[in-house]
Amino acid sequence: MNTPMEGLTTVQSNFGPQETMNRLEAQIRAHGMGVFARINHAALAAEAGLELRPTELILFGNPRGGTSLMQANQTMGIDLPLKALVWQDASGKTWLSYNAPDWLAKRHGLTGAEPAIAAMAAALSTIAANATSDTKAR
Repeated sequence: MNTPMEGLTTVQSNFGPQETMNRLEAQIRAHGMGVFARINHAALAAEAGLELRPTELILFGNPRGGTSLMQANQTMGIDLPLKALVWQDASGKTWLSYNAPDWLAKRHGLTGAEPAIAAMAAALSTIAANATSDTKAR
């Protein structure tokens, strides 16, 4: 994997990029969140005559979770809905990356939102674990 980035959580997947993304979408829906878009960067690059290893972004969330955070600071809307990136590195390993909710809270100076941020972090951790492994996290 590349050098870790501040605020970015990255988990290695036991599956290929397409299966990881499909599992991720299923987990997001199973957690009562909506999927707003899937953007296949590699396919778009190919349409432009460029090469890019598998790289796909998914936008998802639930207004019940995100609205209170935007009420605390509307700039949080730049980072919501949530996003996750499934990508393949040069050695063929598949990874799932997403912004850590506590980092987002710090970025936007949210105070008093710790319960919502903790719930978001727990949900993302479970979703990522279940999408990247056969072992079910709760």
